Amino acid sequence: MSSPKWYALEVLIEPQASEAVEFALMEAGALGTETNDSDHESLRVTAYFDQRPNREDVRAALADAFRIYELPSSSARETTVREVVDRDWLAEWKRSWQPAEVGERFIIAPPWAEIGEERDRVVIRIEPGMAFGTGTHETTRLCLAAIEKYFAGGSFLDVGTGTGILAIAAAKLFPDARVEAIDTDPQAVEIAAENARLNGVSDNISFRVGSIEDETASADLVCANLTADVISTILPQLIGASCGRLVLSGILDVQVESVRTRTQECGLGEPLEIMSDGEWIALIL
Repeated sequence: MSSPKWYALEVLIEPQASEAVEFALMEAGALGTETNDSDHESLRVTAYFDQRPNREDVRAALADAFRIYELPSSSARETTVREVVDRDWLAEWKRSWQPAEVGERFIIAPPWAEIGEERDRVVIRIEPGMAFGTGTHETTRLCLAAIEKYFAGGSFLDVGTGTGILAIAAAKLFPDARVEAIDTDPQAVEIAAENARLNGVSDNISFRVGSIEDETASADLVCANLTADVISTILPQLIGASCGRLVLSGILDVQVESVRTRTQECGLGEPLEIMSDGEWIALIL
């Protein structure tokens, strides 16, 4: 039997672009990434694929990420692809992923981690594989903190659910709540539904492929963990679906004023709270 082949795509980058490049490569289909120092002035991000990556897809994903993060295209200097034979790198990478405590109540863990049940702690098990959604990214942590603080049951809407972690958190906190999760990506919805099953809340969450619409049922807490440009585009629909609190996340600190201006154009006042984690911001409205 021949050894399994994997493909490693290496990108030499400016240090400030590491998060953007990791995000882009996961969007392009990578199963995992790792970042290492190349020299004092650059980093090398390596992404692993189970089939040869399409150069145009990678190029487009990098361009989108640099636009979202407001970085120049020169942030990525060099890209190479090589074969990786007979190395169970994915198993190694999974073993390195440890449970993470988020806020005072949540513990985000991979399915294989052994964690004892603790009173007042909510364990959410997520299969790693996407840069956004494992609970370790700042935008996800901000949303989980907002859910912990502002969700008191009733109804919850997760717009752009990704791996489903926010909907799962709401359903585990309040099993009787009406929880709906939507995403335009059918594969994301499939992954989210599987993660809900893994956490024993598949019957508590209604998953749907699509986008928020004027007819979307309103909810006591709406979470939109997206990007600043997408939030600005669908903000009227997000406001229409919210009958309590609205959480806008996925906003870089350099983008927050433009989003605040957009919320005022849509008739909202000052945010109830502005949360921050690193360079990321969440607005509570």
